[in-house]
Amino acid sequence: MSQYRTAITDHLFVDETSLVLKLAAEAELSLRDKERVDQLARGLVKAVRDNRNSQGSIDAFMQQFSLSSEEGVVLMCLAEALLRIPDAETADLL
Repeated sequence: MSQYRTAITDHLFVDETSLVLKLAAEAELSLRDKERVDQLARGLVKAVRDNRNSQGSIDAFMQQFSLSSEEGVVLMCLAEALLRIPDAETADLL
């Protein structure tokens, strides 16, 4: 049995609340790491905003195919299906 399967099996019937609290405590970032995450996130948001009107922008795509249109809903369904495909080969075929 792999270590991952063992870890899953070991946690199969544990109390979810206590497990989530334990994992959240383990995931706590240091002040330095929090600052790095903040800096990276701000840089990414700025880059997206600066390139909002560029060719290929997700904003332009969403305006072209809004979720209030039939095409937009179909594309969203396709995107969700694509996320659920477990292997790259099948995803490429889709």
